[in-house]
Amino acid sequence: MNFLKTEIEGLLILEPSVFSDSRGCFFESYSKNKFSEHGIETVFIQDNQSLSQKGVLRGLHFQNPPYAQAKLVSVIRGAVLDVAVDIRKKSPTYGCHVAIELSDANRRILYVPEGFAHGFLSLEDDTIFTYKCSNFYQKESENSLLWDDSVLNIDWGIDNPILSEKDLDAQSFNGFNSPFC
Repeated sequence: MNFLKTEIEGLLILEPSVFSDSRGCFFESYSKNKFSEHGIETVFIQDNQSLSQKGVLRGLHFQNPPYAQAKLVSVIRGAVLDVAVDIRKKSPTYGCHVAIELSDANRRILYVPEGFAHGFLSLEDDTIFTYKCSNFYQKESENSLLWDDSVLNIDWGIDNPILSEKDLDAQSFNGFNSPFC
C-alpha cells in the first residue's frame, strides 16, 4: 500500500496494492501494522456506509471535540469527488482543502484526521461510500460548513446538488469559530 502525502499535513491518499486474476481482484484496504509504520495510531471503532444517487452532495461535516472523528473513506461502488477542509485554527493550511476522486475503479482511500470538515459529491448513481471512524457518532456534537462557501472556494463541478436540510442550513466559514486548535 502506498501512502501519499497531500498539500495538507496529515491528510493522506492511500493506494492499495491490487492483485488481479481471471477471478477478479483482492486488495487490503486497512492494516493497523502498515498504518503504524507510517506514524498513524488511529483506532477505528465504527464503520458506516451510505448509498447516494448522482448529484447528491453530503457535507461538509465534522464532529466537535471531544467526539471528533478521524475517518478512512473509500468507494465500494461508483465514484465521488471527495473533499476534506482543514479546520485546525493553528494549521498553516487552515481553510484550505484537498479534492480527490475516489472510485471503485481507482480504489483510492483517503485518510482524514481529526480537525477536518469532510464531504463528497456522488458522481454516479447507486454509489456506495464507506467510512471507518475513530469515534462514535454523537448527534449533539455534529456540525457542518456550507458546501458552496465562497471563502472555501471548492470547485464541486455542480451548481445545484441534491442536499439534506442539515446541509442547506450549514454555517459559513466567515462566521465559523473552529473548535480545533
